[in-house]
Amino acid sequence: MQKLGLSQSLQQKLSPQQIQFIKLLQVPTAELETRIEEELEINPALEEGEGEDQEKTEEDTYEQEEEYQESSGSEEEVDIKDYLRDDDYSGYKMQGDGDDEDERDMPLPMSTSLHEQLMDQLDFLGLDEKQYTIGKQLVGSIEGDGYIRRDLDAIVNDLAFSQGIEATVEEVETVLKRIQTFDPPGIAARNLQECLLLQLDRMDNGHDIDVAVAKKIITECYDEFTKKHYQKIQKKLETEDEEFIRDAVDLIVKLNPKPGGSSAPSMVKNQYIIPDFILTNNNGKLELALNSRNAPELRISRSYTEMFKAYDKSDKKDKKLKEAVSFVKQKLDAAKWFIDAIKQRQQTLLRTMRAIVDFQYDFFLEGDETKLKPMILKDIASMISMDISTVSRVASSKAVQTDFGIYPLKYFFSEGISTDSGEEVSSREVKQIIKDIIDSEDKNKPYSDDKLEKILNDKGYNIARRTVAKYREQLNIPVARLRKEL
Repeated sequence: MQKLGLSQSLQQKLSPQQIQFIKLLQVPTAELETRIEEELEINPALEEGEGEDQEKTEEDTYEQEEEYQESSGSEEEVDIKDYLRDDDYSGYKMQGDGDDEDERDMPLPMSTSLHEQLMDQLDFLGLDEKQYTIGKQLVGSIEGDGYIRRDLDAIVNDLAFSQGIEATVEEVETVLKRIQTFDPPGIAARNLQECLLLQLDRMDNGHDIDVAVAKKIITECYDEFTKKHYQKIQKKLETEDEEFIRDAVDLIVKLNPKPGGSSAPSMVKNQYIIPDFILTNNNGKLELALNSRNAPELRISRSYTEMFKAYDKSDKKDKKLKEAVSFVKQKLDAAKWFIDAIKQRQQTLLRTMRAIVDFQYDFFLEGDETKLKPMILKDIASMISMDISTVSRVASSKAVQTDFGIYPLKYFFSEGISTDSGEEVSSREVKQIIKDIIDSEDKNKPYSDDKLEKILNDKGYNIARRTVAKYREQLNIPVARLRKEL
């Protein structure tokens, strides 16, 4: 049986103006200019102003904020669910917001790929047709770092099924040995041990004692070498001369563990950090300014405004004239929305950065990392009465230029560690102390994580061993066994 009924529900709606603002807020400074140029191209009612480029100071922007009134614009609203479905963001995890669909591919320099280099060298071997086909299959199996990780049995099967060639593992290995003589040295190795030996073979002239010892270490003491058990290596090689082993080990660690990496063209785009804020210390007073590239001069076209007034006063019974009025009004509204969103972006950026500066004032005065306080997104959101997701969008893609260098804003956010005195200190401070302790340790007897925990506890930091291990890994510092030196 069907019934009719009334129900109430709360729904959050975003206006087109709010959507425009959210999208602009997460745009980095380097891309803002491009975004403005795109808007200028598609909207003839929007024009660049004639004012000179100046650094936008905090006071200037706050004056604009007092005068600023939100445009009523269109009455049309958008459901927030529809918006978030198309524009997902990572919230307060700060791992990057938005997707990359607006990114422009940067031109890549002309270069020869690793595969092309190897194929050129293969052509000079003078192989018969079967061997050449095997060689092509092997070259095609080499990964970007220069290794062949497929079993030779699997490559034999590939040749049978895809090329119709019956070959044995021995035939494939014969061709592989010849490919392993190609440049760069160490190419086409099946594991790190083989890669290092291939490079040492290239260096072996029969007279260099360090190369000979290094080859012996890799062939006979590889497990001990990877675990840095140097005393076991000395015992196995029947020598008590530490310098004898040290020189050979120094030679090995200078070899290239990824021979394909230097030849393969990098697909990573060059990124240049352009600060959104400029913070200067003027005789103990911190002065914050917005980068001028974040404060473009924009205005609504006077000719379009006059055109709309003329159309609005004329007879609107003409269908084409109605369409013209509607088009002009749409472009004028869009231009006003965009200008207001840019202004609101400036205000939000400055309010957020001002709060961060106030919170981390001691750090910005001296640049001492140990002065950083524990700070989370909620702290700043409460200070400026904004949503955590808004602060996250600012923190994840913006940077500030200080007297001590350029820092991304997310650098200043960290969890807290309690001390014996009951205070909370930033995890960054603890990491710096761990780094200092490890830098000054005796490399013959490096500190274990348990020992680091005891040292930190003695200094008053209540920290567990697993947390020490986590921070050490975040600092890219290996375990004590791998830090040991002769």
